[in-house]
Amino acid sequence: MTSPAISTAVELVNAPLLYKGKVRELYDLGEHVLIVVTDRISAFDYVLDPAVPEKGNVLNRLSAFWFGKTQELIENHVVHIDVDQLGDLVKDREALKNRIMVVRKAERIDIECVVRGCITGGGWRQYEETGKVNGIELPQGLRKNSQLAQPIFTPAAKNDVGHDEDIPFEQMQELIGADLALELKEKSLKLFAFAKDYCAEHGIILADCKFEFGLLDGKVILIDEIFTPDASRFWAKDKYALDIEIDSMDKEPVRTYLSASSWDKNSMPDPLPSEVVEETTRRYLDIYHRLTGKTLV
Repeated sequence: MTSPAISTAVELVNAPLLYKGKVRELYDLGEHVLIVVTDRISAFDYVLDPAVPEKGNVLNRLSAFWFGKTQELIENHVVHIDVDQLGDLVKDREALKNRIMVVRKAERIDIECVVRGCITGGGWRQYEETGKVNGIELPQGLRKNSQLAQPIFTPAAKNDVGHDEDIPFEQMQELIGADLALELKEKSLKLFAFAKDYCAEHGIILADCKFEFGLLDGKVILIDEIFTPDASRFWAKDKYALDIEIDSMDKEPVRTYLSASSWDKNSMPDPLPSEVVEETTRRYLDIYHRLTGKTLV
C-alpha cells in the first residue's frame, strides 16, 4: 500500500524555508540544510496536480543509495538521512521518514554537468541539425538512440528561470575557469562510467544523466541528486531499439498522456487521471527495485 502523496512539507518542518524547487524544498538548519523531496511532478515546465505517491521517497532513497555507492569516487554533501535525528524539527516523522536528507552547505557551481552515452532527446535534435552536440563533432550516420563509442560531456549553464542553456566546453571553461571545468568533466565521466556498468548488470541502459557539484572549503563535492529517474534517462535493455521514442523508466506515462491530450501547453493542464498517476508511481517503484534489489512499499 502506498503512502499519501506529499505536495509540500512547509507545515511539517520547524525550520525556515530557503528554497522551493519543482520537487525539492530546502530548509535552513544553521550549519546544515534539510532537503525534503516532495511527490510533486513536473512536465513541460509545469508542476502538475495531483502529486505522485512514493515519487519523493524513491528519488531520495535512490540518491542516498548512489551517494553511498560513489563515495569512494567523489565526496558528497550527505550528512545523514535519518528523520529520527531531527527531533522536534519535524512534526510528522512517519510522513517524512524516507524523503529527507541533511546535507552540508556548499557553494553551488552554476553548471549542469551532463554526460550522454546515447544520442537521443535534445542531443539527437542537435545532431540532426548540425552533426554536433554542444559543439562536439560526432560520426556521420548515427541513428536516433545510437550508443556512442565513448560518452560525451555536454554541459549546460544553469538558469534559475527558464531552461538551462547547452554550452560548449570551452564556454564552460570561460565561465568557471579552465582547471575547475576540466575537474568537473573528469569527475562526471568517471561517475557515468561507474553507473553505466552497474546499470548494465541490472538489465538497464543508462542513456544519459546530469550532475551538480558544489565547492566546500575549496573542494569539489557532489550535491543535489544523483542517478535518479529525474536526473537520468534509464532504458530497460529489452525495450531498446533505434529510431523510436523509447519508453523510459520515469515519468513517461505523464508526458505521453499530456502529449496525446488536447492541452495547449500554455496554461496549467487539468489534473492527471488516477490511472496515469498510479502507473507513474509503479514506474518509480520499479526502477528503485531494479537498481537496489529492495522495495519501498
